[in-house]
Amino acid sequence: MDSSIFAILSDIPDYLISMAPYLHFVSFGLLVLAGFNLPISEDVVMIVSGSIAATVVPENTFLILAGCFLGAYISDIFAYCVGRYFLSWVIRHHRMAKILPVKKIKTMEQYFSKYGEKTLFFGRFIPFGFRNAIFMTSGVLGMKFYHFLIIDLLALCATTSILFTLGYKFGGKYQVVINFANKFYFILFPVLILIIIIFIRKFLKHHREHSPE
Repeated sequence: MDSSIFAILSDIPDYLISMAPYLHFVSFGLLVLAGFNLPISEDVVMIVSGSIAATVVPENTFLILAGCFLGAYISDIFAYCVGRYFLSWVIRHHRMAKILPVKKIKTMEQYFSKYGEKTLFFGRFIPFGFRNAIFMTSGVLGMKFYHFLIIDLLALCATTSILFTLGYKFGGKYQVVINFANKFYFILFPVLILIIIIFIRKFLKHHREHSPE
């Protein structure tokens, strides 16, 4: 990757401010790239985009909001497709098949069909790369595409509205929002770990109860 791209990724707020007239395109592109697991914070892009929309280019507010929303949505769909059409193939046909045999995958698919929609919806509110992991898992475990589209759309409407509005309301003080979000996520992280542990325990219990003796 070119060193200039690394520079952009390391200082996204300044880059977004410098590209204010074209921000709807830039935010869209950065959020799509986030689907490739590049170190791009969706939250920072949306908050700073809202701030710039309020203070620099208010006439482009709706274009910028649309760019953020569409970029994040396409990014989510890309991650789902990677899981559905690439990772699932790797798991089933290569060495991973020894670790996750078809029987276990089927059990996971049944469990995910019961709890996966809730996991997808609430997981969209969690950063640190967990979003993409959840999207890919949705694809690997065969969540129906239209279910994914609808649930992710609803969750994304909420997260985009919250983050963009916070940036817009705070204007040039977007760093305050980012700092608050970082502290909030620091508190949320242990809760997420607890939820994952509970999820795994329930899965193992379900697997034991339905496994033949």
